[in-house]
Amino acid sequence: MPFATGVLPTVLPTVFSALLLLAPAGVPPASGPPSASASVSPPLRAPAVPYDGQPLHGTALFSVKAANNAAAQEFTVSATRVSRIAVYLGSTAATGRVTAQIRRDKADAASVVASRTVTLESLGGAGTGWLEFPIGADVTPGTPYYLHVQATTAESKSIAWYGTTTPVADSLTSWNYDRAYWGGWRASTSSRLAFRVNPPDTERCGETEPCYVPTSALAARTAGLLSNGTATEAVLPSFAVGAAYVDGSNVLTLPSGRRRYLPAGAQKSTVVPADDPGAQAQIAESRAWLAAGRVPGATPDRRAAAQRALLSMRALLQPNGAFAAAWAPPWEYSWPRDGAFAAVAFAATGHDEEAYRILRYDADTQRADGTWEARTKLDGSGPPDSRAWQLDGNGWVPWATWQWYRAAPAADRDERLRVLYPMVRKASDHAAASLGADGLPPASPDYWELGTDTPNIGTAAPLLAGLNAAADLADRLGQAQDADRWARAARRLSDGIAVSFAPLGYPRTADGTHGRDSAAAFMAPPINGAPGDVRAALDSTHAALLLPNGGLSPGNDPGFSWGSYAWTASTSFFALAWAHLGETGKAQGVLDWVLSKRNGLGELPETVNGSGRPSSVAPLGWTGALLLMTELALEGSPQPAPPLRPVADGARRDGAR
Repeated sequence: MPFATGVLPTVLPTVFSALLLLAPAGVPPASGPPSASASVSPPLRAPAVPYDGQPLHGTALFSVKAANNAAAQEFTVSATRVSRIAVYLGSTAATGRVTAQIRRDKADAASVVASRTVTLESLGGAGTGWLEFPIGADVTPGTPYYLHVQATTAESKSIAWYGTTTPVADSLTSWNYDRAYWGGWRASTSSRLAFRVNPPDTERCGETEPCYVPTSALAARTAGLLSNGTATEAVLPSFAVGAAYVDGSNVLTLPSGRRRYLPAGAQKSTVVPADDPGAQAQIAESRAWLAAGRVPGATPDRRAAAQRALLSMRALLQPNGAFAAAWAPPWEYSWPRDGAFAAVAFAATGHDEEAYRILRYDADTQRADGTWEARTKLDGSGPPDSRAWQLDGNGWVPWATWQWYRAAPAADRDERLRVLYPMVRKASDHAAASLGADGLPPASPDYWELGTDTPNIGTAAPLLAGLNAAADLADRLGQAQDADRWARAARRLSDGIAVSFAPLGYPRTADGTHGRDSAAAFMAPPINGAPGDVRAALDSTHAALLLPNGGLSPGNDPGFSWGSYAWTASTSFFALAWAHLGETGKAQGVLDWVLSKRNGLGELPETVNGSGRPSSVAPLGWTGALLLMTELALEGSPQPAPPLRPVADGARRDGAR
């Protein structure tokens, strides 16, 4: 009988890797409907125009779950061979097999011309979308055949063939087999199944219509990025199915073999033949950009991950230097924190221009008092809302400036630093002035973007790094008074952290009432020179925040729950810290977990849900930057932490409060 409307949710598809099992022609599915129960078919007719496809799929029409159900679509073609067929299928079952056959008689299993089977497991489980079957069948042009579909599963779940209840002009009959309801086959008077026979490349899934995607993959809003240097476009999960980036580029190869890319000067992507000159030129340019820098990675897989991280970060970087956290509406803003890590990663991999562009944007968007908004619109016009500003930016930006300076070409780096120096001075003076009698900064929203009642390590640690970095930069430009002032402040802050945070294992807040925090890793290189007790603190914090899915929660504050979601950036903090502390085994273990959570396009997601699936958005630029910095350290090229500048005893006393 017709499938109950609303039983199967309509979902948008994303990545799959299907294992197709070829069945010899003439072999029906094991549980195929018995021909004895079939109704008599009306005389076959050969229409003047081939009926080889119907794309509408708004309704789950017929169950195809064996042994009581199947469906068939009559069709004709003008060709002598059928090489590919497609049906729009929806399944709430995660396991089982779907078999598509071309038959001469829908009810006669002995009339099979060709057969193909796919497992639901290979598709990623339950899902919905266009399911393509490569198939080889010699046919007679103009002769009616039947596309027969039946599925088997041990689950008490639904598997249905979708279509439309709207009449389709000049169509051939769609057939529903329901042994319990109809007693066999029954012709539909108006409903028509969604199918394609020998679809041209422009009608293949992944072009204008999505391929079958597991429902679980829809936890992520985005799957990848297209970019032309001036514009960026997200690859939605529904159009990442079966696609892959052309190596060394942000150009996608689709299941059809054609390519999707964002042409130069365009705001919207297009699909072109594989040899399109514009796409080829963009691929060549991307590869040249990569070759001009360094792509770290000890194995081909890790090098591929680093390459993808670089290209995704480049796609997130705007021409004005704004660095988008990711490419979905809530993330399409520039955070000083994310941009700082991106600048460091760009500089460390030899992409000086990109790193400096971010820092210039920071200078342009700094507030008059030396602080930054929590985030800004990508055009630099200001914050998108009233979210509270965050003091940690006053540490991250000077730290990133120092890391850039170290890696920059020596010939003109002092001159370029002088352009940034007013920004560093305002940021560092504000940071120094914010320290209280205990040497700590005031309570401020941290990278969780949540406020605390007492000072937190997520603000204190970056400010310490920033003050040390600023003092060293001041020395390099001969600004001794600035250097002394910031070095004294850094000493006071370091002492305050040692008194208030260190004895508790560097928890989230100085009062120890808000649990552990992954920001404890900010006390390790390359952010800060590691205190002697930081190794033990990293071990205990990692153990406290470890989730069943293998990743880390940002923290375990009793007053706030992150649920079962692991955050790839928070997890990567420990890979970065351990790699710089020489604890290679621990670093590689964490890194392996992070890399195992890449999606089908090789992108790093923001979060991983309790089932171990990528979620939220992909890629996240911050995680990509952390990956690159970790890989460099594991290859023997670590980034140092800003040095703690010596201060005379008298100067220390003079600076104390």
